[in-house]
Amino acid sequence: MSAAPTPAAVAPIRVPAGTTAQQALKDAGVPLKGPDGAVVVRDLATGDLRDLAWAPEAEAEVEPVAAGSPDGRAVIRHSTAHVLAQAVQDLFPGTRLGIGPPVENGFYYDFDPERPFTPEDLQALEKRMQEIVRAGQHFARREISDADAESELAHEPYKLELIGLKGGAGEAAEGASVEVGGAQLTMYDNLDARTGDRLWTDLCRGPHVPRTSTIPAFSLTRSAAAYWRGSEKNPQLQRVYGTAWESKDAHKAYLEQLAEAERRDHRRLGVELDLFSFPDEIGSGLAVFHPKGGVVKREMEDYVRRRHIEEGFEYVGTPHISKAGLFETSGHLPYYAETMFPPMELENSEYYLKAMNCPMHNLIFRSRGRSYRELPLRFFEFGSVYRYEKSGVVHGLTRVRGLTQDDSHSYVTPEQAPGEVRHLLAFVLGLLRDFGLDDYYLELSTRGDDPDKQDKFVGSEGEWALATAVLEEAARDTGLELVPDPGGAAFYGPKISVQARDAIGRTWQMSTIQYDFNQPAGFGLEYTAPDGGRAQPVMIHSAKFGSIERFFGVLTEHYAGAFPAWLAPVQVTGIPITDEQVPYLADVALRLKARGIRVDIDDSDDRMQKKIRTASKQKVPFVLLAGATDAEAGAVSFRFRDGSQHNGVPIEQAVAAIAGWVASRANTDPTADALQVAG
Repeated sequence: MSAAPTPAAVAPIRVPAGTTAQQALKDAGVPLKGPDGAVVVRDLATGDLRDLAWAPEAEAEVEPVAAGSPDGRAVIRHSTAHVLAQAVQDLFPGTRLGIGPPVENGFYYDFDPERPFTPEDLQALEKRMQEIVRAGQHFARREISDADAESELAHEPYKLELIGLKGGAGEAAEGASVEVGGAQLTMYDNLDARTGDRLWTDLCRGPHVPRTSTIPAFSLTRSAAAYWRGSEKNPQLQRVYGTAWESKDAHKAYLEQLAEAERRDHRRLGVELDLFSFPDEIGSGLAVFHPKGGVVKREMEDYVRRRHIEEGFEYVGTPHISKAGLFETSGHLPYYAETMFPPMELENSEYYLKAMNCPMHNLIFRSRGRSYRELPLRFFEFGSVYRYEKSGVVHGLTRVRGLTQDDSHSYVTPEQAPGEVRHLLAFVLGLLRDFGLDDYYLELSTRGDDPDKQDKFVGSEGEWALATAVLEEAARDTGLELVPDPGGAAFYGPKISVQARDAIGRTWQMSTIQYDFNQPAGFGLEYTAPDGGRAQPVMIHSAKFGSIERFFGVLTEHYAGAFPAWLAPVQVTGIPITDEQVPYLADVALRLKARGIRVDIDDSDDRMQKKIRTASKQKVPFVLLAGATDAEAGAVSFRFRDGSQHNGVPIEQAVAAIAGWVASRANTDPTADALQVAG
């Protein structure tokens, strides 16, 4: 579900010294209830979010943060995670706490219970959470010394580790809402609304909603195993996921989207439609494509191969394995070593399964002298690469260990780089539109300015600034929304990624374009300049599908398995009313095949209605039915995927309609208009 739009900016609210932010908002007439009501405030002097109970020592200016804003939702979800933790320790005493951050569309909390949670446990926990919410407990922040924290959290070893008081260096896991590294530690107590007694407490930096009753709507979704702080060397905990929203309507809409996403899950559809599988004998994250899936994959490959040739690329091929030194030269070792499969020892040399194609393309460029007259020089291949993704993140076709990239690299002069980026962006966006993905925005991943992350990037600040400016200008010229992603660049240069929204509004990262000034230097790539001197090219990486596997998975979910007619594995199913019409439909099938149409005849012993249901479940775009009357008249009954049907359609008209619709490469389902045009 997409984020709610940020409310229109309001004038800063003045909070007098000693007055709570909540009182100041009330005095200013700012709503405190509903999706537009404030749940916290932002201190304009520091940018920090503060509880509504915050009373500054000196006058301060704040702005209200609405429940329906991204920050407001995050606060609601964080507070709901605390309610979950309280419920867990109420129902399962002795359970030790990990971390409980908000995440996209929800939250999770990690626990170390005596036994794994069951679905029945989640139901009981959700019921207890509802009781806590209805009780309207107050969230109260208090500062605490290290010594007092160590005493108060003696029974919580994971919390002590996070703050460096037991077995750790004080570095919090990502999302751990605690203050570390010498900063002030804070606790949040849940207080009884009537007596003010402390009912539960947790180490947290906050902020939180004022009361548990401020949480409008939530539900628990699932539980799973998760290693403490993401390391397989650490204990395995139980992670409980949930979702929380600023209104019951938003919550309901999200749950409906989840249900629709489950119906569209490409892993389930892959089995039902006989497209692909992941045999245990081969290994996790390694897909095999069945004949029907092979059709879709071939159509994708044929399309993108043709388009690359039209756009001036030359097809190349490289091996799946290489000596380690190649990846040292490219700089991928040690940056990507953890996501590469372990090396193999062969003939006294270390070999790696390749995790990227670019180093080998550099060797092709370097194989002979190059002139500026050859540039832009564009290489393309279907490069199979292998990445050791952890088993916990492998997910169907969208996160695999073996993938095929429609990988290309453009070698250009520095002056040509801006034009090449624009060329590639137009190529990418046209490709997505051709496959029916036409709702997208761009993300610009840069080096950022976090001093703790700068050692992951190579190259000078000036080179990065130039490369970033080239990408940003080209991205803005498209007129699309451009979202910054500071710190998200590859080690060798910034990138643009296309974030496409599918049919139910989910966002997927698809194509990428990356500007690389480092690998050409590392490989000593040169070309002869117009003045006869030697110059270094700029290398621009681009992947249009991203990977064939991921794109296949996204398309399957986007279309809910009902691929457009031009892409469908089976485009036509012929269904005879009796066995006597099988030869007649076989002749119709020959005419269709002569026009390049993929057609099957269902001559099974099933009854006609079951055959129609089977074709519907297989999401075949066109069904042609024929009985004795149709055979005598040289016609068929023409049935569309939506269930509508037209009887007595002449064979010539039916064949022309199907062939014409497929040739149009339309991404919508055909209607009766297709027959009328053909007629």
